Parts: sequence; C-alpha cells; structure tokens
Amino acid sequence: MRFETIAIHAGDRPDKAYGAIAVPIYQTSNFAFEEVGKTKGYDYSRTANPTRKVLEDTIAQLEGGKAGFAFATGMAAEATVMHLLKTGDHVISQDDIYGGTYRLFQNVMQNFGLEFTFLSLDSRERIEEAIKPNTKMLWLETPSNPLLNIVDLE
Repeated sequence: MRFETIAIHAGDRPDKAYGAIAVPIYQTSNFAFEEVGKTKGYDYSRTANPTRKVLEDTIAQLEGGKAGFAFATGMAAEATVMHLLKTGDHVISQDDIYGGTYRLFQNVMQNFGLEFTFLSLDSRERIEEAIKPNTKMLWLETPSNPLLNIVDLE
C-alpha cells in the first residue's frame, strides 16, 4: 500500500461502544475494573488509553514499524531514548540543540555514566573523527533549535 493510502486509512477504527466513525477522545484518567485486578485493557490514562493506542498504532503504520510511541512531551521522549543506552556509552551530539536537551545530557545523563561530544554536524568528516569505539548514538535536530541550522541527513 502506498504511503498516501496508509495516511488516509491508518487509525480508522469505528467506535465499538457507540458506532462513532472517528476515534473518540477519551479524557478520563481512570477506567473501571471488571473485578479486582481485571481490566478491559486500561486502568489509568497516564500509562495508556484507547485514544493514545490508536495514535501509536497509526504512527507505526505510517512509519512501517512494529510499534509507535506517544509521549506527553518531547523531553519525555528524549529521556526515554537516552535510557536505551548503557553506562560508558558515547553520544555525538549536535552543538546547536534545544537548551532543555543540552541540560538533560549535561546535568542528568552524564550522571548515569554517558559520555557526550558536542560539535557542529556540518561535515561528514567532523562526525567520523568524533566516533569512538563506544559511540552508540548520533543526536541531531534539523532544523536545529534555536538557530534553525540544517543537517544534511544524506
């Protein structure tokens, strides 16, 4: 199926409870249990809810992936990605990144034993020179925040 077709149809799930054509937005924080310890799939919206499940499944379909993830904030997503790394791992990061990301790396993740090298990503050679045996990730924003620099992803 072509991307355009997936984009139109991904997430199409008529509401089983009332037959709504569009996915309802569940604004509840808690869900009722059928009995003690037995849910219908959701218990608290902070961890999951039907609306977010459709969003995550749609992202997976659009990206051709097995799963999609939705976070409340970009920083929550970034922290989750950083926690995929292990103590001693090295990250090459663009030097022109969002200040909150820089503080996450410098003030939090370094305390977990991650190593960071910050540099301009304007040349492939500069990136290759920064690679170490323990380099596990290249972190970039394009366009960057705040200077709107563009990194050539090809």
